[in-house]
Amino acid sequence: MNCLIVDDNSIARSTLKQLLSLHEDLTLVAECADAIEATREMLNSPVDLLFLDIEMPGMSGIELARTLSNKDVLIIFTTFQRDYAAEAFDLNVVDFITKPIMPVRFLQALKKAKEIYKNKNLVFGKAEDDFVFIRDSNIVRRLKIDEILYLEAMGDYVKVYIKEKHYAIHSSLKSVEEKLPSSVFLRVHRSFIINISKIDTVEGGTLIINKNLVPVSDGYRANLNKRINIL
Repeated sequence: MNCLIVDDNSIARSTLKQLLSLHEDLTLVAECADAIEATREMLNSPVDLLFLDIEMPGMSGIELARTLSNKDVLIIFTTFQRDYAAEAFDLNVVDFITKPIMPVRFLQALKKAKEIYKNKNLVFGKAEDDFVFIRDSNIVRRLKIDEILYLEAMGDYVKVYIKEKHYAIHSSLKSVEEKLPSSVFLRVHRSFIINISKIDTVEGGTLIINKNLVPVSDGYRANLNKRINIL
């Protein structure tokens, strides 16, 4: 992954630079002292992962992140202020690290970023019969519809759960829903779509699918009751 550090504090930049140097699969493209410099750098060099401070002179990290909302750049915020956490996650960032940055916390955030980066090119192809195609890096795989247990929206990503693993697709839940057969899948929550045939039990506002709890919101419960056959 190509990484860019953006922080007006030279000590913070040095810390991140040292932590990044421990990972051979990460390439530091540049380190910038402000958002304007970072914007220019990203015009000239491809960046996959951005380590972004929030409080900086001129354009803040939050403002820079908003300008990148439609771009394929993963963002990990770094800041001394916890108060920005809610606003930061509204921007669908990978993680939010408070300074001083500890190596263990850095690794946790990096692990999330690597998982998303690995799977970010997974996209649903057109649903045909009993399968859909997904693109995993340079390999196009066929995924049987019947293998899919449920799907969960996670910011700009959708996690597709099968029995023993999941894929993270860079897409909206609505877009994915449109490509799945409505005879098999049903939205039960603003963040969840289920494979109806995979429901094990229904209790109040919760479904159990393969030992996983899936919430059902009030607005979708009536439609769920119509779709399942209760003796």
